[in-house]
Amino acid sequence: MDLGLKDAAAVVVGGGRGMGLASARCLAEDGARVAVVGRTQAVLDEAVETLARCGSPDAVGLVADTTDADAMQRVFDEVGRRWNGELNVLINAVGPDAVGTFEDLTDDQWRAAFDGGVMGMVHCVRSALPLLRNAEWARIVNFSAHSTQRQSVILPAYTAAKAALTSVSKNLSLLLAPDEIMVNVVSPGSIASEALRGWAASVGVDGNDPYALMAAIDEHFGHPAHLPRAGSPDEIGPVVAFLASRRNSYMTGANVNVDGGSDFT
Repeated sequence: MDLGLKDAAAVVVGGGRGMGLASARCLAEDGARVAVVGRTQAVLDEAVETLARCGSPDAVGLVADTTDADAMQRVFDEVGRRWNGELNVLINAVGPDAVGTFEDLTDDQWRAAFDGGVMGMVHCVRSALPLLRNAEWARIVNFSAHSTQRQSVILPAYTAAKAALTSVSKNLSLLLAPDEIMVNVVSPGSIASEALRGWAASVGVDGNDPYALMAAIDEHFGHPAHLPRAGSPDEIGPVVAFLASRRNSYMTGANVNVDGGSDFT
């Protein structure tokens, strides 16, 4: 399917690896010009090489920390210079690193979760809005999490931050509807990310085996999917690419579960 992304200008924040990179690859394969933003130059350099092979020869990696509002403004100033003051696609794939029970988490960890999980997205959207409004068409896709709907006792701060991000995204969909800028959220379930595979190794499970990984999730968290396996980042990318594309012409304010099957919520 042609998603209408040929020559579109796209920024994927957190696009250096995992689900962010999988999303960026789908955009590149459809002909978009892609910039990936992250904190580590070496990771971004590798991602840029991948994107160039996928169809975005002028892909660029921009180093910044989303929790730094000034740094994010500089990123989008650079994007505006590169792409004539316009931006069609903004994808926010960054999430907080906050694991621990309610009783174990410190105040600093709670603040860091909200800085990374909510304020980072706020900084990105605020800085990108002038470019998005200048474009002929524009889409925003933010990554939330399946855990906002099926709680885990070791993720209260992470889940709270993602729930707040989902709420802000819904508000943005209302705010930007008159501009026909569509804002949607994707909520991945048990995806075999680096972090999840690392956790699997810590409990003696082969994280590269999606069936063993899902069995371990069921055993330790009681949150199995309907499908008997964990998902892959490559199964997230196409969903994100559709939501970010011109093909998505009437869907906004939605929270799309990509989780292998769960309760309808």
